[in-house]
Amino acid sequence: MRRIVLAMMMAGAVQGAQAADYPEDPPVLRGMLRESPRYVRWQGFYVGGQVGYGASDMNFTGSNSAMTARLLANTVIENGMQVSQWPLFIGKASDKRSAFGGFAGYNSQWGDVVVGVEASYLHVNFNGNSTASASRISGATLSDGNFHAVTATSTGSMEITDMGTIRGRAGYVYGNFLPYLFGGVALGNANITRSVTVTDRWGLTQADALAAAPATVSAKDTQGNHLLVGYSAGAGVDMMLFGNIFARAEYEYVRFSGSIDTNVSTVRGGLGYKF
Repeated sequence: MRRIVLAMMMAGAVQGAQAADYPEDPPVLRGMLRESPRYVRWQGFYVGGQVGYGASDMNFTGSNSAMTARLLANTVIENGMQVSQWPLFIGKASDKRSAFGGFAGYNSQWGDVVVGVEASYLHVNFNGNSTASASRISGATLSDGNFHAVTATSTGSMEITDMGTIRGRAGYVYGNFLPYLFGGVALGNANITRSVTVTDRWGLTQADALAAAPATVSAKDTQGNHLLVGYSAGAGVDMMLFGNIFARAEYEYVRFSGSIDTNVSTVRGGLGYKF
């Protein structure tokens, strides 16, 4: 009996020693149960196309002051009533349009941090116009000894046909996603038309001035393919789909400064290819 028990104990010890020589889970089986995370490499050049929808706000306030001052330079009514400084074009003209275009750039990547430079273009058709008129009669005789009843009318319109930005951007990789921020220089192409018309009546009394026949002067300025300059800022996210093809969603704010200050906000979607 003792021999049988001793033999069983020895057999168990040998089996335990052999089991200890093997890992708990064979590597092949462990690999079958785990999925390696995908690592996206954004380094390199890329190009793409985009479509969007945006809104523009064009501020025409004071945009014709300089033209009016030139038109009325050294006249009795400009010297006595400062017609060019009248508060015309108060308010903004807004427009909403769809747009399409493309983008191209280059990414540098350090670990999960991506920085790069990009050029973006949109063909748009934002339109705005504004007209304002004001009439005043002098409270006293001017330098010519007459009262003057003056009406000034100003008109302005602008059409933005193209927008482009050159911007730097920085992002951080989350799996297949690359959220990013950007900022840079914005350029635009616009057609601008401005006009001013001033009528003047005068007489020895205010009643005579209001009843007199008017004298009218006017000026018009048209600028085709006028260059707009401003800045751009925004945020977006790229998502790698398959191969080297990625999708994009983005928001951009652009401000153009000049005689007609303009703000443009757009949301965009696109597809790109990374080389």
